Amino acid sequence: MLVRAMTESDWPQVSRIFAMSIETGLYTFHTFCPDWESWDRVHHKVCRLVAVDEGQIVGWTALTPISPRPVFNGVAEVSIYVDLERRRQGIGREMMNCLIKTSQEAGFWTLQSTIFKDNEASLQLHLGCGFRVVGYRERYARNKFGRWQDTWLVEHRASL
Repeated sequence: MLVRAMTESDWPQVSRIFAMSIETGLYTFHTFCPDWESWDRVHHKVCRLVAVDEGQIVGWTALTPISPRPVFNGVAEVSIYVDLERRRQGIGREMMNCLIKTSQEAGFWTLQSTIFKDNEASLQLHLGCGFRVVGYRERYARNKFGRWQDTWLVEHRASL
């Protein structure tokens, strides 16, 4: 498996994985998969990665700004998704470790993630990659099926 920078031409495979996760209602508050232009507009241009195995994209990760205020330029929200049929094979861990390294090289000092309470695999992935729990939020928002989700807030701090 290879982790490399995402390109616009990867979008069909990336959006397939994203749409798969959205449909479950278990991993994200997103309710639909946007087109490339909309997705591109809200994500940082750096630190967009895909995991490729035998020519197929099996996972992706990217960063979203948490605020437009300049003082938060080094803080970003992590998105990380693995093909539902390829989970629990170390793909998420490899991508997360690459994301942490490339984000620090790009000047980010804090990565944060919001994880659904029931998504134990994602929580363990983040904790195993050096994130720490900084909060728990009850009834944070509703998923695509209208069900309230409690969430963990986790963060990874760069060693400055």
